[in-house]
Amino acid sequence: MATELKNLSAYNPAEVPSGKGKRIAIVVAEWNHEITGALLNGAVNTLMANGVAKSAIEVTYVPGTFELTIGGLRAGKPKNVDAVICIGCVIQGDTPHFDYICQGVSYGITELNIKLEKPVIFGVLTTNTLQQAIDRAGGKHGNKGDEAAITALKMIGGKRSIKK
Repeated sequence: MATELKNLSAYNPAEVPSGKGKRIAIVVAEWNHEITGALLNGAVNTLMANGVAKSAIEVTYVPGTFELTIGGLRAGKPKNVDAVICIGCVIQGDTPHFDYICQGVSYGITELNIKLEKPVIFGVLTTNTLQQAIDRAGGKHGNKGDEAAITALKMIGGKRSIKK
């Protein structure tokens, strides 16, 4: 498993573009709030540690991970938003519900990247167990929220370098 080989919170600060002057929208699923709340905290703290002002981070909640797509669309429409981070957690159950939700939200977030023409980051945990989710939301594998924040800053920075 890839995450077992990498700490989700580990990054080289020298490789992360400054977030100073950037606006980030974060859309968070309320379902599995124990996990998504920890992911949100990781993302916000990492954004602020890399120059994004607290007042430039707008957090919106949606009921579940499937609703991240419409939440991400709404949050990403304003022109002053530089990136959107979608945070959710889907844990495998006894039915195919897991597969449908994961496939739908993966496709939806991919479409948002194209439609909005700005980075929309997939900060969604798709785990087999609650313990795996805990391990990736500030546990032994770090915090996927940190990784999502760094990805957003790198994608914003990448967009600037492409335009040059």
